[in-house]
Amino acid sequence: MQASYPTYFESFDYRAMLDEYPLGPALLTHFQQMSAEELRVLQNQRFMKVVARAWQIPFYQRIWGSAGITPADIQSLDDLQKLPLISKADIMDSVEKFPPIGDFHGLDSIPKEQRPPLVFHTTSGTTGTPQPLLFGPKGREVQSLLVARSYRFMGLKPAATIQSCYGHGMINGGHYIREAVTRYTNAIFLSAGTGVETRSAQQVQLMKTFGVNVLVGFVDYIKRLADVAMDEGLVPGKDIKIDMIIGHLGMESRDSIAKAWGNPELFDWYGVGDTGCIAAEGPDHDGMHVWEDAHFLELLDPDTNQPVAVGERGNMVVTCLYKDDVYPIIRFNTHDLTEQLPGENKLGLPFKRIRGFMGRSDNMVKLRGINIYPQGVGPMLDERPEFLGEFICKAVRDDTGRDEMIVLVEVSSPPAQRSELLEIYQSLLKRKIGIEVQVELVGEGELTPLTQVDVRQKPIRLLDQRFGG
Repeated sequence: MQASYPTYFESFDYRAMLDEYPLGPALLTHFQQMSAEELRVLQNQRFMKVVARAWQIPFYQRIWGSAGITPADIQSLDDLQKLPLISKADIMDSVEKFPPIGDFHGLDSIPKEQRPPLVFHTTSGTTGTPQPLLFGPKGREVQSLLVARSYRFMGLKPAATIQSCYGHGMINGGHYIREAVTRYTNAIFLSAGTGVETRSAQQVQLMKTFGVNVLVGFVDYIKRLADVAMDEGLVPGKDIKIDMIIGHLGMESRDSIAKAWGNPELFDWYGVGDTGCIAAEGPDHDGMHVWEDAHFLELLDPDTNQPVAVGERGNMVVTCLYKDDVYPIIRFNTHDLTEQLPGENKLGLPFKRIRGFMGRSDNMVKLRGINIYPQGVGPMLDERPEFLGEFICKAVRDDTGRDEMIVLVEVSSPPAQRSELLEIYQSLLKRKIGIEVQVELVGEGELTPLTQVDVRQKPIRLLDQRFGG
C-alpha cells in the first residue's frame, strides 16, 4: 500500500491566503481604507494564532518557561514585551541540542503521514555552522507573495524581464526570489545567480540578448556588473536598457548606482532569511513601508532592549504574524539597525515606515567612545570622485591594547598620486565619523580577495583582527 500524505497546496487554504495578504491593486484598495486601530485588531488576531502554535513547540516552551512565562501571561499583542527575545544564537543552540535540525520548527509532534511538505535551506555558513531554514507551505507562500507584493508596489511593469543575481545552492535567496516572481508576477525570470554560478561576462550578455529591463540582487554585485558590461563593449542604458533596479541599497550611494546603469529607478527592500520580506520602498520613495499585516516590527536599543523613539536607531526585532505552521518567529532579534521615519504615510497606508538597513549592532566597532558601523563607511566616501565604491575596514589592536581602525579604499588615482590624497581621505572620515582613523588607498580590484565581492552576495566590510582573527 502506498503511503499517503498531503501535497504542497493541499496543506493550507491557498485562496484564503490570497485574500488575507493582498497584492497588486488590491493592496491599496484594502489598506488605504484601514485605520491604525483596525490594523491593530488584525495584528492581534494573527499574533494570538502564532503564539498558540509556538506554545506547542519545545523550543518556545523551553525559552519562555525559563523566563517564567505561562500561556495565561500572553493575552494580546500588548503583552508581547513580556516574552524574551530570540536570535540566531538560540536557533543554533537548538540545533546543537537536537541535531541536525533542532526543535524550533514544530515538526516533531506531527505524525510523519500528516506532515506538510517542507522547503529546506540553510544560511551560507560563512561564519560557522550553517543554520537550517525550514518553511511550511503557508509560510513559504506568504513570504514569496510579500516579495512580489513589494515589486508590484514599486511599479513593476506587466510582462517585465527580470534578471536575478541572488545565489542558489543551499542558501535561500535565489530560490525564494524565483518563486516570488514566477508565482505572483507575470515577468520572464532569468535566474542568473551570482558571478560564480553564471560568469559576470555571461550575465551582461544575457541581459542584452533577452532584453532584461529589471535587475534584482545585492547592489554591490549589480554595481560591479555595470563595469563588466563596459569591459564587454556594452553601454548600460543604451545596449542594456534597465528601467528598475530592486536591491538592498541600505546606505549605499544611489546616484553612483543609477549613473552606472543609465539612470534607472532604484528601489530598496529589507528582509532576512528567517522572516522573509519585512519592508519595501514604494513609488513615493519615502522610506520603506513595513508590511505590518504580516510582521510586527519593534525597534529596540541594542544595549537595553527597550523601545527607541521615532527617529532613533534601534535593532529590528521581528514577529512574523503569518508563520503559524512551521517555525513560528516571535521577537526575533535580527541585529540589523534602522530607524522609524516620522510623519504620516503619504500613500494613505496604515503602515509605519523605516529608513532601511543602517548596519549591524553586532558588527559595530567602538573606538574611543564612538560607535562605527563599517557598512556606513562607504557612503561617507562617495563625495570623492576617484572613489571606486569598494572598501573594507580593519579593526586592529596594538601592543598597548589601543584599538584602531584602518579603512582600505579602492581609488582610480595612480599610485604616485595617492599619497597626496591620504590626508584628504583621513580628514573626510574624521569629520564624518568623529574620530581619526587610518586610511590606505589601493587600486581597482585589489580589495576583491578581502571583500569577496565577486563571489559573495554580501561583501565583507569588516575584518576584526583585534582578537587574533
